[in-house]
Amino acid sequence: MASLSSLIKSRTYRFNTFSSFHGPDVRKSFLSHLRKQFSYNGITMFDDQGIERSETIAPSLVQAIRESRILIVILSKNYASSSWCLNELVEIMECKKVMGQIVMTIFYGVDPTHVRKQIGDFGKAFTETCSRSTDVEKLKWEKALTDVSNILGEHLLNWDNEANMIEKVAGDVSRKLNATPSKDFQDMEGLEAHLKKMQFLLHLDHEDEAMIVGICGPAGIGKTTIARALHSLLSSSFRLSCFMENLKESYNSGLDEYGLKLFLQQQLLSKILNQNGMRVYHLGAIHERLSDQKVLIILDDVNDLKQLEALANETTWFGPGSRIIVTTEDQELLQQHGINNTYQVGFPSKETSLKILCKYAFRQSFPRRGFKELAVRLTKLCGNLPLGLSVVGSSLRGKKEDEWEEVMRRLEIFLDHRDIEDILRVGYESLHDNEKSLFLHIAVFFNHKDVDSVNAMLAENNLDIKHGLRILVNRSLIYISTKREVVMHKLLQQVGRQVIHRQEPWKRQILIDAHEICDVLENDTGNRALSGISFDTSGINEVIISDRALRRMSNLRFLSVYKTRYDGNERVHIPGEIEFPPRLRLLHWEAYPKKSLPLRFCLANLVELYMRDSQLEKLWEGTQPLTNLKKMDFSSSRYLKELPDLSNAINLKRLQLNGCTSLVELPSSIANLHKLEDLVMNSCVNLEVVPTNINLASLERIYMIGCSRLRVFPNISTNISQLLMSETGVENVPPSIKLCNWL
Repeated sequence: MASLSSLIKSRTYRFNTFSSFHGPDVRKSFLSHLRKQFSYNGITMFDDQGIERSETIAPSLVQAIRESRILIVILSKNYASSSWCLNELVEIMECKKVMGQIVMTIFYGVDPTHVRKQIGDFGKAFTETCSRSTDVEKLKWEKALTDVSNILGEHLLNWDNEANMIEKVAGDVSRKLNATPSKDFQDMEGLEAHLKKMQFLLHLDHEDEAMIVGICGPAGIGKTTIARALHSLLSSSFRLSCFMENLKESYNSGLDEYGLKLFLQQQLLSKILNQNGMRVYHLGAIHERLSDQKVLIILDDVNDLKQLEALANETTWFGPGSRIIVTTEDQELLQQHGINNTYQVGFPSKETSLKILCKYAFRQSFPRRGFKELAVRLTKLCGNLPLGLSVVGSSLRGKKEDEWEEVMRRLEIFLDHRDIEDILRVGYESLHDNEKSLFLHIAVFFNHKDVDSVNAMLAENNLDIKHGLRILVNRSLIYISTKREVVMHKLLQQVGRQVIHRQEPWKRQILIDAHEICDVLENDTGNRALSGISFDTSGINEVIISDRALRRMSNLRFLSVYKTRYDGNERVHIPGEIEFPPRLRLLHWEAYPKKSLPLRFCLANLVELYMRDSQLEKLWEGTQPLTNLKKMDFSSSRYLKELPDLSNAINLKRLQLNGCTSLVELPSSIANLHKLEDLVMNSCVNLEVVPTNINLASLERIYMIGCSRLRVFPNISTNISQLLMSETGVENVPPSIKLCNWL
């Protein structure tokens, strides 16, 4: 049998729980009910049926103890009458000490003091067992009983209902199992040391106060990875938790300072309370909702003091024991906010850096034979930066020595400029043309988009999307989140933008330079090779779009017009009637300046239509082919009076109309939206009519907060899990609707 020390490293568990108990006391009563509740909660327990009892415990039982994550000791009146139970207990306490296994106690009809001091009926049984044993065994048993009795557990005498106690035990076990670090992070070199330092800074045993802790360091050093691992490790110990990612991007929402802060608070509360589409009307909302809650909040990639002022201005906003973790590249920003409890993430040691490179290049923590010198040199050239090591290492997986040498020759040139983005470009250059194109499209248009949307957007684009995504994941250029979103590091996004800037103008498939885009749109200089335009109008004095400009780009699929810096001025003008390209799949145009979409707008290929803050009064006439359409967002389009016929939008999943204050009714054609999951219509203050007596089986979430003229709730779905309808005139909902949340 393996020794304890050898098992510590593997930490693989076959069972969730192992229970130590005296059979005649509890097997047919308490234990049988506990097993049933555990089974209901999806908790596995080792079953000792078939193991023959004797004076010494069987090797199979010792192995089961060591291979169980949580060890539950059920101490009953006659527990100490069995040397078998006492020897089990010695093994359990040794596993707790050496392997760090969790031990939980249940005092079933016996006082913890009697166990600790071996007195009363429990002591009598223990004395009788000791009379048949050696003094050495007696001393081991006494110590094990003393130690286990000091572990705070559930005491049956404190409960008036055994079923409630069992339910509480099962809940506690579930939470402890969920607190086990995710396997997503178990192979990451150097991560454990970071987590230990962070847990020390977090002072998790101080339950009487909330605390904000910072994580800072350069881009690519691993701040987000540390924060994600902490969230995975700690979230089950908090009443509520959330990971606020991509804060830098979400902050660029085209609003003034007050509006931006409201927007960020709305995002946080929606996420942590799991209520999509929440509306926040004042900056005291976080304090109102979370001041009595123990929460864990990760604010990732903060780059502006206003973000902290909006989301965590005071620790008093959160309940006792709360922890707010902020990651940023700017240590001064943390100091300005008064966050002095900060972990500075340093570069890994040479040894750890080599292991990181080898994990990605060889799938092991050491170099293959003949590659040690190459691996050491390459580690140094990557500057010990974890992101660079992972990307470059992944790009060389399975490659020969001469290919390693070629990469290092290029890196030696880049190193003279100390440009990490050039180092990361090695990963891009290792791709074939199709994967390069996919990389660039993700970098510009699809970061943080769900996989299904990316597949739909790029369908018929001469790319094998499934294969391409797998290649990018294997090369560490993207990862797929637990929410099935495609995520690319911001440094790699910048690599993509660099690549586009360096291309010859006539070879570019994607345009991102604002001045170049102005020229194309004003002077009809676009071409058929273009597949996407990402147009940030910040800093542009004015652009007048020719009515023929977009028509010339017959292969344009992705058009995004937006501002990252808001100054109150609209700069895009369409003097005539423009014509969108027929193959358009993504139309994202903030503050669209016309009152309607073009008459000849071909909607057949459109997947997402995102036109917030538009001047639109209506969209299109008649019934259009909309079978590819999955998402529509017209939030804050305050002049929009009506929606068109949506009969053919049979694949629409999300319809968002927040703040469409002129909208009076929804069309009866929404009865055809049998894949609709989210209907978001907060602050539609003139909405009066929503079709009734239809059943959209897929519709799970309805948000109509502030629809003050709405009097009758639509019997629209029997599968609603969230219904938010505060500040409306609705008093009752149909009894057929079983709600998780009705607010």
